Amino acid sequence: MPANALAMLGLFFLQDDLSPVAPGPAAVHSSGGALTDMLHNSGPTAIFVLILLAVMSVFSWMIMIGKFTAFRQARVQNQRFLKAFRKSTRLSEIAGVADQFQPAPLVGVFTEIVEEYQRQTGGRGLPRSPAAIERAAAIASSEALTDMETRLTWLATIAAVAPFVGLLGTVLGIIDAFHGLGTQGSATLRAVAPGISEALITTAAGLVVAIPAVVGYNQLTARIREFGSRMDDFGRELLNAIENAAAAPGAAPGPSSVRAAAERLGMER
Repeated sequence: MPANALAMLGLFFLQDDLSPVAPGPAAVHSSGGALTDMLHNSGPTAIFVLILLAVMSVFSWMIMIGKFTAFRQARVQNQRFLKAFRKSTRLSEIAGVADQFQPAPLVGVFTEIVEEYQRQTGGRGLPRSPAAIERAAAIASSEALTDMETRLTWLATIAAVAPFVGLLGTVLGIIDAFHGLGTQGSATLRAVAPGISEALITTAAGLVVAIPAVVGYNQLTARIREFGSRMDDFGRELLNAIENAAAAPGAAPGPSSVRAAAERLGMER
């Protein structure tokens, strides 16, 4: 008997709640336009939060698109510059055409190392302080990475803050819905559900803004680390090339060996 009673009670509620109308265009329109209706019925707080999230989303996408484009160009120019550097036999040849490979970060490292070498030796012989050349390369690499990291903090901030902004809109919307529920004196789910569903839109919008920003930030920082590693490796390669060329193997130390080294480096006028 208890089981039969429960079954009859369930059938009663199902018959009471379910309408006999067959699904048609009107039902499809109702489900498809539910989001539009909720947006249209949202209060000023929810609208303000959604506008703020939309601005944050546009700004984050502008940063990501700009950075990905700039990094792609820098990578292509890096490859071209490195290929030209390894084919050339004289540093002066590369120094004369280095500006053609901008915005390659390797160009800045190359320029700083060559200028430091010129300050130390005047373009002749072994550098007096290889450590100073390494520091010049590190400074050039740091400046390039700092320039690449511009506006990435905004992207990280948007990725971290957007879900909380959406949650704030949801909390305020739920507070408003329950306040209206208490004012009307009606405690049914039908009365409170529309307000809660409208409030939850801001949480979903916050996640929609934050997820691409997180992915973009992680991808961009990975590429920046890759650029940093390539600049460090190139600085060591260039310093080795200078030292090997200036060593003038098979020659005794003296003016002739220094001149031969300078000719190999291609730095002597």
